[in-house]
Amino acid sequence: MTVPGQLALVTGASRGIGAHIVRALLGAGWQVVGLSRTGRPAEGTNGAEALACDVTDPDAVDAAVEHVIDSHGRIDLLVNNAGLVETEQPLWEADVDEWWQVMVTNVRGPFLLTRAVVPHMIAAGGGRVINLNSGSGTRESDALTAYHASKSALARLTGGTALAGAEHGVHAFDLAPGVIETDMTHSMVMHDGRTDWTDPEDVKALVLAIADGELDGFSGRFVRAGTDDLDTLRERSREGLGDGERMLRLRPWGEDDPVA
Repeated sequence: MTVPGQLALVTGASRGIGAHIVRALLGAGWQVVGLSRTGRPAEGTNGAEALACDVTDPDAVDAAVEHVIDSHGRIDLLVNNAGLVETEQPLWEADVDEWWQVMVTNVRGPFLLTRAVVPHMIAAGGGRVINLNSGSGTRESDALTAYHASKSALARLTGGTALAGAEHGVHAFDLAPGVIETDMTHSMVMHDGRTDWTDPEDVKALVLAIADGELDGFSGRFVRAGTDDLDTLRERSREGLGDGERMLRLRPWGEDDPVA
């Protein structure tokens, strides 16, 4: 159950997956502050506060977080959703600035927000961070090297936050949303003609379950909307997971592999 007054900070909140998440949290009784470059609220998010913030700018991030703390006194949930994808082409044909901007947005952004928010969570006795990751972070791509690399790096931020935050009651999660129908996915050649989109309701259900503490056993690990069954996740969270399960790990060639 949501505790009255609990506050969520959501990045990339003005459209797409971020807007879905804001609406879900509002519907569950959360106070919500949404960050976006424009500062415009998304349709159907009346009741949420909207702030303009470039998540890659440390001064802007610090100012936004301090504003939220000054206004509301707390941040219980951080959802790092803002992200970019580059033009689909081999690495050696990539535009340098476009490629690097994907890394800056998808990695530096969550780093800056987590760095600014978690100390306030620790002071309050705990909190949760959800990083919108992707199955792309678990494998290679011939055409989206920046996006895939950024999501692999994001998983390391999640894991590091979960490890260091555990003693302070801070949990962190990688949530892969599947393929939601958004402006970004429609811009990707790989999704031309796609009809089997992930239902946004699956993403919203996972966010709310994490926010309410039902999946704390998955701290530092991946969950995926549209594939994972929520009841199964709840059960596995209670039972506990083994070392490396639902985490990025090097797979040895066998027991005789010296890196095993």
